[in-house]
Amino acid sequence: MEIKTHESIDRTLCGEPVEVAEGTSTVRLACTANMAADASGLVHGGFIFGLADYAAMLSVNHPNVVLGAAETRFLKPSRVGDVLVARAQDETPQERKHLVKVEVSCGEDVVFSGTFTCFVTKQHVLAGS
Repeated sequence: MEIKTHESIDRTLCGEPVEVAEGTSTVRLACTANMAADASGLVHGGFIFGLADYAAMLSVNHPNVVLGAAETRFLKPSRVGDVLVARAQDETPQERKHLVKVEVSCGEDVVFSGTFTCFVTKQHVLAGS
């Protein structure tokens, strides 16, 4: 499927799309040393959130999709060297307001879960600014 949103995103920081289909996406992120929050190699949660957010945006896959809110849980720590996979499912397709469920896993372990409230606006949010 053609990707219609977030086309300029840095995929080394937010993940590489593996699958994008109607109402769903899978995105993979390799955790690198520049994502470390400390000397032990703990990955900063902002990168994991960014991965999940990007997966949510791709599941809606509209040029004007924006994030309105997120309810998230960090379930396990991630470290440099981990490969994370985000799977997003749009629970309310075909509407302006989309509730997207996202799980991020490292192997068999779920490390993050959340519900992202996304909106499709009539025009780009920066149009006319």
